[in-house]
Amino acid sequence: MKTIYAAVLAGSISACALSTAIAQTAPPENPALKIYRETPPKINDLIHTKLDVRFDYKKRYMYGKEWVTLKPHFYPTDTLRLDAKGMDLKTIAIVKNGKNTPLKFTYDSLTVAIKLDKVYKNTENYTIYIDYTSKPNELKVKGSAAINDAKGLYFVNPDGTEKDKPTQIWTQGETEGSSAWFPTIDKPNQKTTDEISMTVPAKYVTLSNGRLASKKVNADGTRTDTWKMELPHSPYLFMMAVGDFKIYKDTWRGKEVSYYLEPKYAPYAKDIFGFTPEVMEFYSKTLGVDYPWNKYSQIVVRDYVSGAMENTTATLHGDYVQGTKRELADRYYDAGRSTIVHELFHQWFGDYVTAESWSNLTVNESFADFSESIWAEYKYGKDMGDMHSYEAMQSYLSQPSAKTKDLVRFHYNDKEDVFDVVTYQKGGRILYMLRNFLGKDAFYKGLNIYLKANALKNGEAQQLRLAMEEASGKDLNWFFNQWYYGAGHPVLNISYNYDAVNKTQTVYLQQSQDGNAFTLPMAIDIYSGGKKVRHNVWMRNKADTLSFPAATKPDLVNVDGDKILLTKKTDTKSLDEYVFQYFNAPLFLDRNEAIDAAKAKQTEKGAQKILLAAMKDKFYPLRVKAINAANLTNDDVRNAAQPILVNLAQTDDNNLVRAAAITALGKLKASGNMNLFKEALASQSYAIQGAALNAIGLLNPADAIPLAKTYEKDSEGALKQAILGVYATGGTDEQWTYVYNAFISGAPQTQFGLLRKFADFTGRVKNPEYAQQGIKAMADLGIKYKQFGIAPQVIQILNGVKTARATDAAAVAAIDKAITQLN
Repeated sequence: MKTIYAAVLAGSISACALSTAIAQTAPPENPALKIYRETPPKINDLIHTKLDVRFDYKKRYMYGKEWVTLKPHFYPTDTLRLDAKGMDLKTIAIVKNGKNTPLKFTYDSLTVAIKLDKVYKNTENYTIYIDYTSKPNELKVKGSAAINDAKGLYFVNPDGTEKDKPTQIWTQGETEGSSAWFPTIDKPNQKTTDEISMTVPAKYVTLSNGRLASKKVNADGTRTDTWKMELPHSPYLFMMAVGDFKIYKDTWRGKEVSYYLEPKYAPYAKDIFGFTPEVMEFYSKTLGVDYPWNKYSQIVVRDYVSGAMENTTATLHGDYVQGTKRELADRYYDAGRSTIVHELFHQWFGDYVTAESWSNLTVNESFADFSESIWAEYKYGKDMGDMHSYEAMQSYLSQPSAKTKDLVRFHYNDKEDVFDVVTYQKGGRILYMLRNFLGKDAFYKGLNIYLKANALKNGEAQQLRLAMEEASGKDLNWFFNQWYYGAGHPVLNISYNYDAVNKTQTVYLQQSQDGNAFTLPMAIDIYSGGKKVRHNVWMRNKADTLSFPAATKPDLVNVDGDKILLTKKTDTKSLDEYVFQYFNAPLFLDRNEAIDAAKAKQTEKGAQKILLAAMKDKFYPLRVKAINAANLTNDDVRNAAQPILVNLAQTDDNNLVRAAAITALGKLKASGNMNLFKEALASQSYAIQGAALNAIGLLNPADAIPLAKTYEKDSEGALKQAILGVYATGGTDEQWTYVYNAFISGAPQTQFGLLRKFADFTGRVKNPEYAQQGIKAMADLGIKYKQFGIAPQVIQILNGVKTARATDAAAVAAIDKAITQLN
């Protein structure tokens, strides 16, 4: 599972990084947190699941027939309990000799208890037939931050009444949503083969797990497609999708790789997903276990309730992954591409070997998060891998409540709560750290052992530990006890002293977090006399003093030389030391830390030296960071930076760097740059065009609105945001409809990015009906994302609109009503 969420940062509303799970804060007094969440007991084992389903688009029902084959796990039993949420169960029977004999059952709307016809032993299989109706839209169940709805089966625009939206059906099984569309033992420690026959309108395409075994055209204008999954997998990984999709066929080592897209995006299938076979090859070679399934499909659907889902052989993506060539040219390693590799890694970690309980979700999701970093490292270089891992750690550190939660979590309020920044981002960083500690060869050998030992079965963190110990020969109890079965992280304070008399460099390390000390193996690199000497040390106590011989005062003492520790760090280096670090230490984070240090001290020459050099850094995100960090109101910085910015704006090979340089130049409002901005409008990059339009708007607002209008028909991404910003800032009622429609139909990042300007526009439009539209749109947004804590900020923004429209009684009343709903 890959997640999307929106959050409030630094007192303002913005779109958070897509690819993050939000941490849920459970009340500490909640008695549910004292309940030990055991692995679900296995009384009966699923063996095979056969489904025959058809859909009622008008009622939003699915009519199903199921034949489920099981056997007792160990002890003899004459009962069976299946999860079956919100269904009409018409017939439940035992199948023997081709005959169905009805069985007695009791049903509480969530599970069904079935009395079998006899006592079965674990050497005996039995098959149950169930005739049922699934009613997902009538089901009231709770989702999570990762999965914001849990009704299992979704009808998108089934009546065809929503303009420009296709009619689709798709499923979402994690965590226990599959039992909303077929009765099963909906637990991750169950595995079953399956066969699913879908009868659908003949004009539509279907997708499910495994292979398409047959297609039968029916006389009533429908077609029945039968999909067979011949290797066992967990029920939450079952999937179906139905709709008007175009299929692009690719291959990997002779296996089918296919991409299902809406017709609009079909021409860009290769641009969106075309690197998938390369990722399959990389993961297969890295893990020493070839991609284990018969095919791999990816499908993009509308209105998806999460980011993406790793259904076995058939990943389902939200529509944010797709784009045209022009859109994708600005994205680089974005949320969409990282999601594609994340879900693919799950085909090994999550599908081939599945977490035996939600308490051990780390062996699914931490690995998928980790995979994003190792693919980035392989494809784009070590700087990109390190940055991705570092940003994951920062995402975890930014949520204070996360430090109270273990990675392996046997106590939780609800299973959905485990899908958070601890399981994803912290867990991914821990694996990145473990790889560094063991070395890549030993680490990947450990993963190979884990996968082969538990293939097509279930795994947990202890099995991972044993595999890593077998591979490396090292005892890792300390590591797993600390990072997997404990909570929190070290808060590390670092200070230094050089004793010129005794020729000694001292490093003082102090952990200031509550609780016990973390054991931290680390490298300390000492740069002196043009050489670097590495010291490998272990910090085992809350405070350590380390001394090293040094004939002269070192140019730099670089603690955690590999920049790999999961820690919140305060380092007391001087600016001169950070200058040296930027130009001499090799890693992304070395340079990133130096830029951060320089940003706060831009009146000093050393800081200016770092920022100006970083504008030409080999790694484009650091070029962007330096451009954004530069204080161009400082004469020295501006005079030195401006020619660099002009050059970057015109010649850099990265669209985002060019856009950042244009944005920075635009803020100077220098008329001499107007030709540069107008030339940039001819770019094929939406990011560059958007930056140029914004810059023109700052320099000459009167020109911006008619200019923006000429780009309306072909505008996506940053260009569309720029048009909306120009209109919302300086537009009149004439531009309202365009801005309003874009706002209500936009993705979360569009809505949050535009919200304040949209509110200003709502406050000044003359047509009172437009004001009502704007107020309702903002209120709806606040209500939709209320669970993420944005309501106070939306209320504040609405109060600003209320002040602006103080004489509009209807608007004031609408705002008061909205605020009541948001409180």
